[in-house]
Amino acid sequence: MRRIFFPPLAFALCAVGGFAQDTRVILLGTGNPNPDPERMGPSVAIVSGERVYIVDAGPGVVRRAAKAGLKMTQLTRAFITHLHSDHTLGLPDLIFTPAVTGRTEGIEIYGPPGTQAMTTNLVIAWKEDIAIRLHGGEPSAAKAYEIRAHDIAPGEIYRDETVRVLAIKVDHGTWKHAYGYRFEAKDKTIVISGDTTYSESLIAGAKGCDILVHEVYCRKAWETRPPPWKAYHAAFHTLAPDVGRVAAQVKPRKLVLYHQLPMNWAPEDILQEVRAAFAGEIVYGNDLDVIR
Repeated sequence: MRRIFFPPLAFALCAVGGFAQDTRVILLGTGNPNPDPERMGPSVAIVSGERVYIVDAGPGVVRRAAKAGLKMTQLTRAFITHLHSDHTLGLPDLIFTPAVTGRTEGIEIYGPPGTQAMTTNLVIAWKEDIAIRLHGGEPSAAKAYEIRAHDIAPGEIYRDETVRVLAIKVDHGTWKHAYGYRFEAKDKTIVISGDTTYSESLIAGAKGCDILVHEVYCRKAWETRPPPWKAYHAAFHTLAPDVGRVAAQVKPRKLVLYHQLPMNWAPEDILQEVRAAFAGEIVYGNDLDVIR
């Protein structure tokens, strides 16, 4: 397991002085495994200055990034919360499409144990494409195909002059390794829950954040589900009232709901359930929403 360590002074120096960053969240995909054409698979872009940090790579990630106005040259850093397919089916898209359409450097990918193996196998699966792109006569940038994947553990995993990133262990059913991420930029702190149940570790790791992006499902809908599905959702995901409890303790300036599972109930039903415990600002996220 590879850990990345950075000098403790570096971020402190970059966090003071300099110019204010307009750090924001772009919801590239807010969906779940159900194929809703209005919602791509879960993916979030943290944008700070000219830097872009992608969290999860659900289906449609690159086209949503293009629609959001992100440049292919900016898609060079990705953070995977866990290895469920709906969060990773867009990973080959994120690796290869920008390499063909303008990215001039490689991509760094951080995620739970298994991320390195997944990435290695994707490169093997697309080895004929890579060979033809680089050596078949098409203008290409060899550096764009430099893919560096890192298996990480909870704690600080990344730091540059713009952000510090910490991985937070969360509880996602029978997954041994699932993470949320905390992004500390110069002007604000953003936390992405990933997929999780009610999580004390997420609450501890998210405290003091400005924006909390959290998954959610509807309690009213859950009560109507067959017992096997009720057991599954209870073990893997977060009921709307529990999201409210989380937010009430974290006290973010904005709570953003994504990866919603309303199960045919209205967004307002979920919002009412969350508001029972949290009186702050709540955004029911849609694809391409920008949150500051």
